[in-house]
Amino acid sequence: MTDRQARDLPLDAHMHTDMSPDSNVAIDTYAAAALERGIAEIAITDHVDFEPGAPAFAYASFADRERIVRGAAERWGPQGVQIRFGVELTYDRSWEADVRDHLARYAYDFTIGSVHDRVDSPYSPRRVAAFVDGRSMAEIVAPSFDEVVAAARSGLFDAIGHIDNVKRYLFPHVSPAALTAAPELYEPILHALVESGTALEINTSGLRYAIGEAFPPPAIVARFRELGGRAITIGSDAHRAEHFGWGLADGYAIAAEAGFTELTLRRAPAGARVGVPMPHVGTTGRR
Repeated sequence: MTDRQARDLPLDAHMHTDMSPDSNVAIDTYAAAALERGIAEIAITDHVDFEPGAPAFAYASFADRERIVRGAAERWGPQGVQIRFGVELTYDRSWEADVRDHLARYAYDFTIGSVHDRVDSPYSPRRVAAFVDGRSMAEIVAPSFDEVVAAARSGLFDAIGHIDNVKRYLFPHVSPAALTAAPELYEPILHALVESGTALEINTSGLRYAIGEAFPPPAIVARFRELGGRAITIGSDAHRAEHFGWGLADGYAIAAEAGFTELTLRRAPAGARVGVPMPHVGTTGRR
């Protein structure tokens, strides 16, 4: 892939270390990259799953994750890289009580709620072709989008991650363009985000995949703003060292073009949200 690693930006709010089962990156590797590239603040958001059999179910303890991230924050803060202790919690209504209990017991700086592929998901590689055959677009995305709406309405999270992550599972059986051509399907998600005050994440990891676009695409971010959405975050969702900050400037450009001038983040357990001013970026997302 071509070089789209960002420089001189204030925040990358989504990344995974070797405390997630699908990453092999030590936290200091990200911190060193942030220092070298001028990314002033990063949020470590390792996975926590609640479905038995899911990859991050009981994978790393809260105590270990907090100790490692807080320790790195102490080491790197004086050098100019602020590190926040976040988490990406997989959401499904069937285990909402477990998520709620976890967040009542454990304090994070920043929480992302995300809908991922379930163990018995219709979007699994061996099932997805048969699942989409003969179904309307609304029927195809409903198992995922309905859960995203519920996640937003739950009020449990600071941000909802990659709201249309389902298009990654659907490709190539359903193209991203086919979903973008039905923007009305996003409306319940966007209304739930606005009404709950939950932040929309612009997740640039989709730019690394064959789908070739962010989660969600620019038109949906613009619609969120039209509906009154004001809370937004941007993250590269890195799982490998070379993914750090990748496409991040594109995400900033998408936000700027929609009319956003700042990002939203919490920086301490139970702390108030703060605005992170966005720098000027060009329409291409390259600085």
